[in-house]
Amino acid sequence: MMRLIIAVSLLLTLAACGGAEKVWASDEDVARAKYRHDGPPTITLFTVISNKTGAGAHSSLLINGSERLIFDPAGTWRHPNLPERNDVHYGMTDKAVDFYVDYHARITYHVVRQDIVVSPQVAEMAIRAVERYGAVPKGQCAISVGSILRDLPGFESISPAWFPNRVMKQFGALPGVTERKFYDDDPEENGEILTRGI
Repeated sequence: MMRLIIAVSLLLTLAACGGAEKVWASDEDVARAKYRHDGPPTITLFTVISNKTGAGAHSSLLINGSERLIFDPAGTWRHPNLPERNDVHYGMTDKAVDFYVDYHARITYHVVRQDIVVSPQVAEMAIRAVERYGAVPKGQCAISVGSILRDLPGFESISPAWFPNRVMKQFGALPGVTERKFYDDDPEENGEILTRGI
């Protein structure tokens, strides 16, 4: 009975959060920001975790293929030099990735980064999948990330889940995944770092 009450409460909370925030940068801005990292084709799962409870707070995907971009579903991260189209942010240079991690890692949260090298074809499939997915409603980051991954060759074992830690655990079980953790002592209200240049 308690599980049913929790499930209903979760659904009501998510419904109250409202719809997805739709953003659409111009073709010119997206083309200008395009960046290709010289590393191998890679899919990276970022998971933001509470330092107090250990609960997952957010999931996102960094993809390096013909270009490097990040799918930050229902995220709060923004930068004026990195154009966005419905939760897909373009121009993810090394400095931009560091900025993304620094924005999320603070005294109350740490970031787990899990990387897996994939074929160029799978990387391109992932890029097209996040671009097609559309803006994600609040509270559905892990569901969207799990859904995208499940449809990629080699990731069929991943099931969409409401909880970021579940997606992280499934991703971590894939052969060849490497993992790093990032901690920071930035204050909880770290919005001022948005003014840093990229």
